[in-house]
Amino acid sequence: MANQNSEELETINVGIFGHIDHGKTTLLKQLSGRWTDTHSEELKRGITIKLGYADATIYKDGEEYNIEKRGTLIRHVSFIDSPGHEMLMATTLSGATLIDAAILVIAANEGIKPQTREHLMTLQAKKVEQIIVVQNKIDLVDKEKAKESYKKIKEFLGEKYSSVKIIPVSAQQRVNISEVLKAITEFKIPERKINAEPIFVIARSFDINKPGTEPKNLNGAVLGGALKQGTLKVGDKVEIRPGRVVTENNIKKLVPIKTKILGLFKGSKKVSELTPGGSMSIETSLDMSLGKSDHLAGNILSHEGKLPENSQKVKLKFKLFPEVFGTSSQIKVDPITRKELLMLSINTSITGGTVGEINKDEILVDLKVPVILFRGDNVGIARKVLGHWRLIGFGEIL
Repeated sequence: MANQNSEELETINVGIFGHIDHGKTTLLKQLSGRWTDTHSEELKRGITIKLGYADATIYKDGEEYNIEKRGTLIRHVSFIDSPGHEMLMATTLSGATLIDAAILVIAANEGIKPQTREHLMTLQAKKVEQIIVVQNKIDLVDKEKAKESYKKIKEFLGEKYSSVKIIPVSAQQRVNISEVLKAITEFKIPERKINAEPIFVIARSFDINKPGTEPKNLNGAVLGGALKQGTLKVGDKVEIRPGRVVTENNIKKLVPIKTKILGLFKGSKKVSELTPGGSMSIETSLDMSLGKSDHLAGNILSHEGKLPENSQKVKLKFKLFPEVFGTSSQIKVDPITRKELLMLSINTSITGGTVGEINKDEILVDLKVPVILFRGDNVGIARKVLGHWRLIGFGEIL
């Protein structure tokens, strides 16, 4: 490892989850060296609204782990900061689609809150099995309260997550940050299917041009997300599905988009080729207006002609949680019924659908907006409870 070249190290995608105000963004600043909240509304309100991204490289110096380039280079990490606010569960589900492992932040002075429970269920719904818990804000409690908080976290994690590491931390005071970095280096990097057809899930899309840019200097629409498998290269002809809405003869329909890759970025570094792992973006030859305001988020990109056709129905083998976890009161999850409206999180897209057939633990859902389906993927299932969409279970695409 001592001789490992920086270019040879694989990157792991790590999501940061937890209840609002439990210190996720401050923790991420200590783990990566930068803030991710750059959306103007986020700066005003002090919360994460959209997915935030930050890259870091972890070094080991003796027994200490750091991001200050001291010692031996150990691992590259791409962090994704998910919103903790209850109204932003759809964004959180999208964030869970992009990651290989997760950090769940729980403040020692406040304990387990409704969104803490809902975020743990989100990770289960999206098949994220590598998790560590950061017991944050230990500087705000005494020793006995810290021990009591630790015990409650163990009980909360239960048997399914009994082996999850719990690390007491003060992000504000930089206490035990080295231990969190060490735990991140112990996450296993999943097997990357580099030789398969590429599947790039789009979580963000942008127009990066500044007002007043001369036409000859304009950049095409930029797509941000994660490459789940395969390889993409500059110059590749690609297709984006389900596509964009067009109106023909007063009828709206989705049309796949074909474009060319003009530039590739891993974090902020320009590269000629993308392989899975890390936060990444693609500059396309598309008109920049198509990328504005996350207009293409929820789509999938691959080589031309390699993606499945758009699907208007999805068959799921599902499992419901015993209760709704995002509310302050205990609400039992009732069985799914025919003709019920559900919200499904598929890849990075959120789509509503009506339940058609039910057969024991399988349902067929008629989707309002077509999606791209991959057999075996996990899907988050939400229902409207007390006026808000709440996660009630998950399903596997059949």
